[in-house]
Amino acid sequence: MQDGRQKCAMVSTIAIVAMAFATPASAQEAGAAKPADTEGENSVIIVTGTPGGSELRKQDASFAITTIGADDLLAAAPKSTAEVFTLVPGVWAESSGGKAGANIDVRGLPGGGDAPYVTLAINGSPIYGTPMLSFFEQSSIFRSDETVASVEALRGGPNAVFGRGEPGVTLNFRLKEGGEQTEGRVMFSTSDYGLLQGDAVLSGRVADDLYFMVGGYYSTSPGIRNAQFNSEQGWQATAQLTYRAGIGKINLWTRQTDDVGQWYLPMSLISGNDLGTFSQLGDATRFRTLRINAAGDTETFDFKNGRGWRGNVSGLNIDLDVSDSITLRNNFSMTNGSADTFGFVPDGAPVRVSALPANGARAAGTASTGGGVALSGTEFVQNYGHWVVKKDLESLVNDLSVGLRFGGNETTLGYYHSNFSSKDFWTLGNFTPVHNVQNGDFLAANVSCSDLQAAGSGSGCWAYGIDSTGKADVNALYAANSLEVTEKLRLDAGVRREWITLRYRLDAGPGYPDGTEDLNTKLKDAAWAYTFAGNYAFTDDFGAFARYSDGFVMPHFDDIRENNLNVNSIKQIELGVKYSTPLFSIFATGFRNTNDSFDSVVGGTTPATAFKTRSYGVELDGRLSVGGFNLGLLGTWQNAEVTDSSNPAIIGNKVLRQPDWQLRVSPSYDFDFNGWSATLYGAAALVGDRFSDLANTVTLDGFTKVDLGLRVEAPMGLFARVHADNLLDSEGLTEGDPRSPTAANGRPILGRSIRFSIGYDF
Repeated sequence: MQDGRQKCAMVSTIAIVAMAFATPASAQEAGAAKPADTEGENSVIIVTGTPGGSELRKQDASFAITTIGADDLLAAAPKSTAEVFTLVPGVWAESSGGKAGANIDVRGLPGGGDAPYVTLAINGSPIYGTPMLSFFEQSSIFRSDETVASVEALRGGPNAVFGRGEPGVTLNFRLKEGGEQTEGRVMFSTSDYGLLQGDAVLSGRVADDLYFMVGGYYSTSPGIRNAQFNSEQGWQATAQLTYRAGIGKINLWTRQTDDVGQWYLPMSLISGNDLGTFSQLGDATRFRTLRINAAGDTETFDFKNGRGWRGNVSGLNIDLDVSDSITLRNNFSMTNGSADTFGFVPDGAPVRVSALPANGARAAGTASTGGGVALSGTEFVQNYGHWVVKKDLESLVNDLSVGLRFGGNETTLGYYHSNFSSKDFWTLGNFTPVHNVQNGDFLAANVSCSDLQAAGSGSGCWAYGIDSTGKADVNALYAANSLEVTEKLRLDAGVRREWITLRYRLDAGPGYPDGTEDLNTKLKDAAWAYTFAGNYAFTDDFGAFARYSDGFVMPHFDDIRENNLNVNSIKQIELGVKYSTPLFSIFATGFRNTNDSFDSVVGGTTPATAFKTRSYGVELDGRLSVGGFNLGLLGTWQNAEVTDSSNPAIIGNKVLRQPDWQLRVSPSYDFDFNGWSATLYGAAALVGDRFSDLANTVTLDGFTKVDLGLRVEAPMGLFARVHADNLLDSEGLTEGDPRSPTAANGRPILGRSIRFSIGYDF
């Protein structure tokens, strides 16, 4: 993917690095530690959502942003990156799919699968050039670990200009940087489900002005949903070099990941299995030989590989003060690897053996397993498909900007370039009847998927495969201005013009790829995005902002295949109030957005549909600290509905899968005993009802999930932690069955688990 624009971006980056080392340092000391946080949220410094990633006090921001520190991440103990999104108001994250394969929605914007309005970044550099593709969303290729210093989650606001027009949420993970002292952490974790994990991080000084950080983990377990083998296994290594001088800072980082886990999918809700620990996949169904082309060639696939990421993400961040009035910034990232999917997908509702018809080789109402075990008529059987999606991803993103300061005015001019690709092989369908018990077994050959369809379940026997390649080239120019009208009033505005060229080749064949191109096309498009806002500081602790933005989501490769070629325009109004003191802080944001064109959703009985939506709501992000007691509060209330559609039956319906309200309350208490320190912490997440489908025919009941933990630290650096996730063993459903909404299938959250960790800080 070394086209001319990519080379130009790389040359500009190298030139900036050279200039950085050639420029003499100013009198300002480099790498000085920031003062201790004595002002609570009022002193938090953010970089996400600012022009080029310049630093800004959170209290002064004219947009909604949530900051999550390393201690907050440790207390939340996320089992996947998607679970980090549960710490962000306004976001609905279905993290029940395992380590990867989440569905993430934002502020009532319609998704229905994957994460069409979500961007992940490392040190401000996006890790892929488009928010999602089929069977891919960005949280699948990122793992949060001890190398992460903090997380910033920007919702709406200037995303429209600085985030590739992205109107939803940007989650920016800021890596730890080395300091003058060498320090580190080693930690070992286990659990009641057989987890073995080691984590480590080390940082310090290499030479004058040059600092390092290295870290990572290795992890293996059968999973909370025990698949009879270690279905979650992987490792990650991250390294970063930081150069700090009086003129600014340069970060060079790389992250290599090889981490996969079983992909949890909707399951039977009526077969009597434990919804918190049931796994459809097991030793009997782990390996499957599938046809891969029209010629009849086959390949054996190991479904232990589940869903995950084997690849590298690397980047370079540059922030230089060229003079007192000019700042040069560049964020560069490069991604290369495989984000494959191996899933055991249900086809229709489970049926009892007694409902099976005779087929000449077997009497009606009878069945046996492949091993010859006769099943009773009351036992459940179900069609499952072994689905394979092999996806090789590449991405290059470069964002170059210049900041110009004149008095109380700051202007930013930027050029954004990215190119990204996806090479796909799919074989979907491939249904086979399975005995629907824990780690199900195939049924005997005299039971077919057609037999189950005749009994009232499934869509029969079918297979669909593709061989495709997509490449995209994106260029954008943007400009932003921040004007300090008075000491209390600041006005912000920005505009972006983006051009995209997509090339897509498809071989779908009659069921399987046959070597003949069914599609070979090129698509060009362009769009404007803009935003403007005002921020007023009544006092140093109390402020308010108002913002309007108009952003977009461009088509991607799968949209071309499905002939969904519209640029999706998102208009958004936001009003925010901010109050922050060491004792108490509250950030409240009201929003209203409209979606002008969204095409189709995953599966379901509603036909492929173009529709528009409107959503409004309120987000709360608060914290109370009194002595050793701390209380965090996250809340979202929203109303999202379909306002227009090519299917009149759904007009006025609620947007699928997203609750009208969410609430997360997280108390903690810090105390000391005999020179040791400890923190007792917990969280209760409450979720309202949702609809499983656009037709609003299936309601998913609200649920409550409770976590509890204890962390103890010794004076010599030793620490221990015990964390109980889903303490009350809630069986809350995050989704129904997107392919058969009325079937008795659903995807519940993971059952109760307890994790133990011991470590040493030095």
